[in-house]
Amino acid sequence: MTVMDRTAPSPLARMIAKLTDIESLNYAATNWLPRRTLTRAMGWFSKVEQPLVARASIAVWRTFCDVDLSDAAETRWPSMHACFIRRLRPGARTFAARAHQVASPSDGIIVASGAITGDSIVQAKGKRYSIAELTGGEGDAYLGGSFVTLRLTAGMYHRFHAPQDGRVERVRYFPGDCFNVNPPALKRVDRLYCRNERATVRMRLGDGTPILLVPVAAILVAAIRLTFLDTVRLLRERAEPVADIDVAVRQGEEMGWFEHGSTIVLLTPAPFVLAAGVQTGDRVRAGDVLFERVVIENI
Repeated sequence: MTVMDRTAPSPLARMIAKLTDIESLNYAATNWLPRRTLTRAMGWFSKVEQPLVARASIAVWRTFCDVDLSDAAETRWPSMHACFIRRLRPGARTFAARAHQVASPSDGIIVASGAITGDSIVQAKGKRYSIAELTGGEGDAYLGGSFVTLRLTAGMYHRFHAPQDGRVERVRYFPGDCFNVNPPALKRVDRLYCRNERATVRMRLGDGTPILLVPVAAILVAAIRLTFLDTVRLLRERAEPVADIDVAVRQGEEMGWFEHGSTIVLLTPAPFVLAAGVQTGDRVRAGDVLFERVVIENI
C-alpha cells in the first residue's frame, strides 16, 4: 500500500505558487499573450497624436518604468512614440574613445559580457547561444575576441551610435519573433536573441579591424531603423534582406534607433578585450568605453 506524502505540495498548490511568483507573472504577461498582436496594437496606439492621449500615456509609462527625460532635447512630444525615440540635448553623451578603444553604442545594462572562447556566448546564467546562428554565419572573425550584450530598458534613451570611427560595409536583416528581452525571459527562452527579429551591422575600423553590432528587437513595436541605410522605412520593410554598402561614420554619429526597448550585442575580435572595470551588471551610457585593444609586444 502506497503511503501518501502529506508534506508534499499538491499540484494545485504548486500552480498557485508559480502564479504568485512575480518573475513568473512578468514572463507570462509579456510572452504568453499573443506577442505580435499586442506589438501591432501598441505600435498603433503609441503613435496617436492627440494631446490628451499623449500626456496620459506618457504619464502612465513614467509611472511603471524608470524614465529619465532630464537630458531630452524637447520637453513636449506629440505622441508616446515620439517620447520613446526622443533625441538628447547636445552634450548629453560624450564619445571620446581613443583609437585603440571601442565605445558603447547606446545606453544600457550589461546583461552578459566576456571572452569569446568558442562559437557560443552567454545569454543568461546556464544558457548560451550560437554566434553563427545569431549572425547568419558571420561570427568566425570574432572567435577569440570579446563581447558585450546591452539591454535597453523601456525607459532608456533608444538611439544608438557609432562606437568608433569606421565604415559600415554590410547590413543583414533577420525576421523573427518578438519575445521580451528582460531577465525572466532570458532565463526561460532558449536562444532568445537568435529567435527574435534582428539585424547584423558590420563595421570596419580605420585599420581594417571588423566589429559587429547586432540590434535585437523585442515585444511592443519590435522595430529597428537605421539612419545610414533607410530612415523612412523600418528595416523589415526593405525589399532585400542584405545590403552591401560603404558608408563612413564618425564615433558618436547616430546609426539608428529602436521603436521600443531592446538589446544590442557587440562583438569585437582579438586582441580586443573588455576595458578595465567593465563587467556584467554595469549600467552604461552611450560613449562609455567597453573594449580596448591589447598590444602584444614581440619578445
